[in-house]
Amino acid sequence: MTAVDGTRRLPKIVAIDVGFTAWAALIVLTLVCIVLQHSLPWVVTFPTAWQVPTAAGINVVSDAVVPVIQPLFRSISALLDVPMRGMQACLSWLPWPATMAVVVVLSLKSGGYRLALLSVIALGYMIVAGYWPQSMNTLALVLLAVPIAVGLGFALGLLGYRFPKFRPGLLALLDLMQTVPAFAYLIPLLILFGFGPVVGLIASAIYATPPMVRNTMLGLDRVPSDISEAGLMSGCTRRQQFWHVEVPSALPQILIGFNQTTMAALSMVIVAAIIGGFEDIGWEVLSSMRKAEFGQSILSGLVIALLAILIDRLTLGFARGRPNGPTPIMAWMSWRRLAGIVVIALVAAAAQRLFLPDAWALPSTALREQVGIVNVALTSVVHDYAWFFNGARNVVLYGLLLPLRMGIVGVATPALWGFVLTPTMIAAYVVLWLALAFLALRSYGWRLAVAPCMAGLLLFQGFAGFPWPALILGFGLLAYRLAGIRLACFAVIGFAFILVSGLSAPLSQSMYLTLLAVILCLILGGSLGVWAAHSERVSKILRPICDGLQTVPQFVFLIPALMFFKVGEFTALIAIMLYAIVPPIRYVEHGLRNVRADVVEAVQQMGATPTQVLIQAKFPLALPVIMLGINQTIMAALSMLAIAALVGTRDLGQQVYIALGKADAGLGIVAGLSIAFLAILADRLTQAGARQAGSVESARKS
Repeated sequence: MTAVDGTRRLPKIVAIDVGFTAWAALIVLTLVCIVLQHSLPWVVTFPTAWQVPTAAGINVVSDAVVPVIQPLFRSISALLDVPMRGMQACLSWLPWPATMAVVVVLSLKSGGYRLALLSVIALGYMIVAGYWPQSMNTLALVLLAVPIAVGLGFALGLLGYRFPKFRPGLLALLDLMQTVPAFAYLIPLLILFGFGPVVGLIASAIYATPPMVRNTMLGLDRVPSDISEAGLMSGCTRRQQFWHVEVPSALPQILIGFNQTTMAALSMVIVAAIIGGFEDIGWEVLSSMRKAEFGQSILSGLVIALLAILIDRLTLGFARGRPNGPTPIMAWMSWRRLAGIVVIALVAAAAQRLFLPDAWALPSTALREQVGIVNVALTSVVHDYAWFFNGARNVVLYGLLLPLRMGIVGVATPALWGFVLTPTMIAAYVVLWLALAFLALRSYGWRLAVAPCMAGLLLFQGFAGFPWPALILGFGLLAYRLAGIRLACFAVIGFAFILVSGLSAPLSQSMYLTLLAVILCLILGGSLGVWAAHSERVSKILRPICDGLQTVPQFVFLIPALMFFKVGEFTALIAIMLYAIVPPIRYVEHGLRNVRADVVEAVQQMGATPTQVLIQAKFPLALPVIMLGINQTIMAALSMLAIAALVGTRDLGQQVYIALGKADAGLGIVAGLSIAFLAILADRLTQAGARQAGSVESARKS
C-alpha cells in the first residue's frame, strides 16, 4: 500500500506492530513471573548459584599487581607531599590581613565591588568562626589539585582535538570518571599511595579533570574556520597558529572548564578528608557530624559553602567577564597593578612577621567555642517538634519509600498499613490501572499506554520483588526503541553484570530511592520553575538560592537532613533532593521563558486560557529543554548515592562505602562501576528522549 506521494506505508505499520507486540509480550512475561513467583522463586530473587565472585577475582589480581607497582606510587606520594606541606606552611604563615587583601584585589579585578564585599564577608566569617587555619589547609589542597587537573585535562583535551580517532575512547573514559562515585576513587588510591593528605590531593585532581577535558575540546572545536585560515595565511607555523590563534579564540570556553575544574576539586574536600586525616575544613565537618555536634557542623559547613561560592564567582568572573564591559575599578585594576598590589601585600606580611610577630593574631575566642548554645537550641527544636519531623518521615516512609521498595503486596500488612489485601482490593487496583492505560491509549497512543501498565505492576511488586528477567528485558526494549541496538545491548549486559556480581538487592534499593527522589524533584522543582517563568520576583528570589545549592559541596546537604530526621533512608532522600532539585527549576524556567512569543500569541488569540496555553503550547515547545533538565536531575541524584550512604542507606553507594572501610578494591570497583552504569544508561536514555522530542517538535513546525 502506498501513500499519495508514492511512498510505501508498510514498513511503518510493521514497526508499530512489532513494537506493540514486544511491549505486550513483556507485560505478559511480567504477569507470568508474578503469578509463578512462589513456585519459581528464582524469577524474583536472582539465584546465588548463578552469581560469579567478580569482586574476589578483582582482589586476586589486585593482590598480585599492587606489590609490584606500589613502590612507584609511594615515591610519587612522597614527592607530592613536599609541595603540599610547603603550600600549607606558606598559607598558614601569611597573616590573615595579607591573604584577605590579595583575595579582595582579585575580587575587584574579577567582579567589581560586590564580589569584593562578598570576599570580605566570607573571609571575615572564617576568622570569626575560628576556622581560618583549616580553611587555609583546604585552600592549599585546592591550589595544588587544580593546576594538576588543569594541566592533565588540557593535555587530554588537546589529544582528543588533534587525533579524532582517540575521541570516542576518551569520551567513554570521561563518562566513566564523571559517573563513578567519589568514594570509589579513594579505594585504589588508598591502596597505592597510602594514607594521608596527598591521597586526597590526587583524588581531587583526578575527579576534577573531566570538565577541563570536555571544555578544552569544545573550545578548540568551536574556533571559527576563518580565524584559523587567517592564521595560516599570515604565515604562522602549526605551533604558532595553535598557541597564538586557536588557544586565544578558545580561551573563554577553556576558562569555563577551569571554573568547573576548581569547583569539582573543592567538592572533593570532605570526601578526601575521610582518608586525608589532616586538619582541614572537610575534616572538621566530618568530625562534627560523627559527634552529632550539629552547631559545629553548620558553622564548618557554612565555611565550605562560602568558600565554594567565592571561588566560583572569582573563576567565573575571569572566565566570562561582564556582559556590559568592565566597571571603572575593574578597568583601572590592570594585571600589572594587580601584581604590584600582591607583591606589596606579601612584603608587608613578611615585615610584620619579622618585626611584629604578635600583631594581627587570630581572635582568641572563636565563635565555634561558644556554639554550645546553638547545639542546645537545635536539640531543643528537634525535641519540641519531634512529632512533626517524625510524622513527616513516617508519612513518606510508609506512603512512598516502603511501597516502592516492597510493593503494595508487601506493605499491605497489619503491622505496616493495618490491613491485608483482599481479592476485591486487588481487582479494584487492576481496574484502576487498566482505566489509566485506556485513557492514555485514547489520548496518546499505545506507546504511552504501556507506561501505566508497567507502573502498576512495579508498584504492586516493588523494586525488591520485581522479576529480574522483566527488568532486564524492559530496559533493553526501552533502550532499543529510543536509541537502537547498541544501547540495548549495553543495558542488558550492564544489568546482567550487576546481578551476576551479587548486587541485586543494592541495585533495587538504588533504583527505587533514585526514582522517588527524581519524581519528587521534578514535581517540586518543576512547579517552582513554572512559577519563576511567569514571575520576575520569584525568579530573582530563586536565582541566588539555586546558585548556592549548586556551589555547596554534596556532603554539606547531609547536615540539615541528619539534624532533623536522624539516620535512615528518609534522611538520604532529603539530602538527594536538596542536591538534585536545582536542574528542574532552572531548565523548566529556561525552557518556558524561551518559547517563541508568536506561537504563544497565536494560541492566546484562539481563546485558550492561561492553563491551556501552558499545557498545550508552552510545555510541548519546551519539552526538549525540560528533557535535558530531567537528565541532569537523574545524574545529580545518582551522584549523591555514595554520599547518602553515610546516613544509613543499603544501596550501591553503601557498598562503595563499605569497600572503602575495608580497603576492598574488588567490591569498590564492582559497586562503583554499577553506579556508573546506571548513570550512563540514564544519561543516554534521556538524551535520546530529548532528541526524539526535538525531532517531533521540528516535524510539527515544518
